[in-house]
This record gives sequence, structure tokens and C-alpha cells, in this order.
Amino acid sequence: MTSLPAADLAMSAEVADALADRRPVVALESTLLAHGLPQQHNLRVAARIEDTVRAAGAVPATVAVLDGQALVGLAAPQLERVCTEDLAKLSLRDLGPALARGGCGATTVASTAVLAEAAGIGVFATGGVGGVHHPLPGTPVSWDVSADLGVLASTPVLLVCSGMKSILDIAATLEVLESRSVPVLGYRTDDFPAFYLRSSGLPVPHRVDEPAQVARVVAAHGRFSDSGVLLANPVPAEFELDRELHDRLLAEGLRLLAGGGVRGGDVTPAMLEHFHAASGGASLAANEALVLANAELGARVAVELAR
Repeated sequence: MTSLPAADLAMSAEVADALADRRPVVALESTLLAHGLPQQHNLRVAARIEDTVRAAGAVPATVAVLDGQALVGLAAPQLERVCTEDLAKLSLRDLGPALARGGCGATTVASTAVLAEAAGIGVFATGGVGGVHHPLPGTPVSWDVSADLGVLASTPVLLVCSGMKSILDIAATLEVLESRSVPVLGYRTDDFPAFYLRSSGLPVPHRVDEPAQVARVVAAHGRFSDSGVLLANPVPAEFELDRELHDRLLAEGLRLLAGGGVRGGDVTPAMLEHFHAASGGASLAANEALVLANAELGARVAVELAR
């Protein structure tokens, strides 16, 4: 487990008490709130996510960095700051500078996973995971690979998500996870999901159909590996984007990215903003639905792991 001094890492009383009593806790990232959803809407979704975790029998632990301190479990005023202030996007590489300089930021999958594990939380639910980007025009290979993958390969957490966005090279991402010995599970599906779409056209290596089965896989894997486990949970069928609409928005978004010179960590927020603006609200509804579904599933697995 990563060791952080109390000055750097603070848990809410609710989270600390739950961990002390060995009750189930689910970590939640804050980047999806600060950078993935529009303001005003994001605060409502944040409350719904936490309520969903509680209703499924676990304690929510939203993670963020505020005023130079990593927080695991946010009070209402802190959650409001995450959803209303202009926060930096903090991956693992950014945590040290933010903590040392008294900064504020929303945590990505990579930094949330590390902070959750440091607090003793083994289940983490989010929307989508980062991955390998397609090469830029005129280049044979992409060096743009999300830090999420490396962290998942070295951090023993269960990451519940709806795959990764179709802007990414999903096949290459799955190859990276395979090479780093990260088990990839499909929840009640044989197809790896692509965030807004229930299938990317690629198979999942292992299918699981119940939270107890997921818990058994996580426990068995943890006996001989320190890597994490990825649980892919497709967007609920009634909220899946129409594929023709999705493909049109994706092509438009890629052209906008190329024309604007958008790179690195700015790609996903820019693409999400385009989808939300151009889909008539359909992508926003899908995003909210899949995040809530993942939070519920994460909580149900956490309950099984705590038994």
C-alpha cells in the first residue's frame, strides 16, 4: 500500500469509520465531475452517484485535491467546490506538485486509484478508463498512452468502468492491459464496451455475471499479483447512443481536435463537450446512466468483498 502522511491525505469521518469497521467503500473520481460534465448538471450527478453507492450498501469516497491536501470522501461544501471551481486535471504525475504547492485539482483514474489504494479502498467506480490514442496523421505510432494503464498495472484495485471512449485505439489498449497482466472482465457481456456503445466489436477475455463472481476473481487474482482488475460494464441498453449518430459525432470531433491542435489531457474533455453539445443531450444522458450503473455495480462488488 502507498504510504502518505496525514498532512497529505485526509479521509472523511464516514469513510474512515467504514474502513475501520471493514465495511464496503467505493472510491469515485472527481475529473468526470469537473471536466466531464457541464456545471450545475455535475453537482446533481455527483449527489446521485454517492446516493447510488449508499443505496447499494457501500460508503462513497469521492476523491479530489483541495488546498494542497488529498481528500478521500468529500463533505457537501467540498463536493460543491469540485463542481463549480476551475480545477486543474491531476493525473498521478501531477499529485506531487499539487500537494507541495497547496494546489487544487480533480483526480483522474490514475491518481484516484493510487489515493484510494493508499487509503485502503479496493474498489473504484468511474465512467471510462484512458487508453492508447491513435497515431497523429503522418506518424507511424502513437506515444500518447494514458497513465491510467500503467497505474492499473501496478495498483491492486478493481476498476469498474464502461470501457474507453471510441476516440481511442481500443484494440491497442486491450493489448497493453494484456501485456501488463491486468485481467479484463466483461459484466454480463462477451463484448468489450466502448463507453457510449455497448460493444466495441472486440471480445472480453473473461465474462462474469454476478457481483459475487467478480469478488471471487478479484480475491483470487490478488493472491498472486499486485496489478488491478478492470471490470467492463456496458452502458444500459436504453441509453446507448445510436451508432450512426455516434459515428458522425466522432468524425466531427476528430476533425475539430485536429484543426484546433488539441493534444494530451485536453482531448477527452474537448471530445465530451462536442458530444454533449451536438447530440441534443443524448450523450449526456448516456454518460450519467453509465456512471450511475458503474457506481451501483462497484458498490455491490464491494459488499461481496467485505463479506
